[in-house]
Amino acid sequence: MQAINTLELVHFSEDYVDVLHDFDLPDEQSQFTALPKDISIEMVGQYPIVILSDNVPVGFFVLHSTERVKEYSSNPNAMLLTAFSIDHKQQGKGYAKKGMLALSNFIKREFKECNEVVLVVNHKNIPAQNLYLKAGFVDHGERRMGPIGEQIVMNLHI
Repeated sequence: MQAINTLELVHFSEDYVDVLHDFDLPDEQSQFTALPKDISIEMVGQYPIVILSDNVPVGFFVLHSTERVKEYSSNPNAMLLTAFSIDHKQQGKGYAKKGMLALSNFIKREFKECNEVVLVVNHKNIPAQNLYLKAGFVDHGERRMGPIGEQIVMNLHI
């Protein structure tokens, strides 16, 4: 029997579709990310990841090992993290931080060749910036222009 409030990262499966499609975010958050139901995950090299708490999906993100990674890192062993979200009903319970803190071990286990994760976060999205910094991501000062303004490139070395 599992302990109460276990948190784990798992690869997406059809078992999680209904819960993921019910994810909701307030407007001030949805401008910065995509909901799981709005993400096409058909491309080779895209790995949708579900954050589970006691086997219930509470969060979601996508890891990429596609050509898109090269836009943000010259490291051939880097992956790009996009579309990170925690269902609004599940926010405030520490799932985002626990999920990001579990990322390094998950990558080491599931993507052994990967030694860096890169992401971009909007400069206005202060809560996400703080989360990523607490999880070990580093801001080296690289900036890009995104669809809704300046984005900060952050890296996590695995």
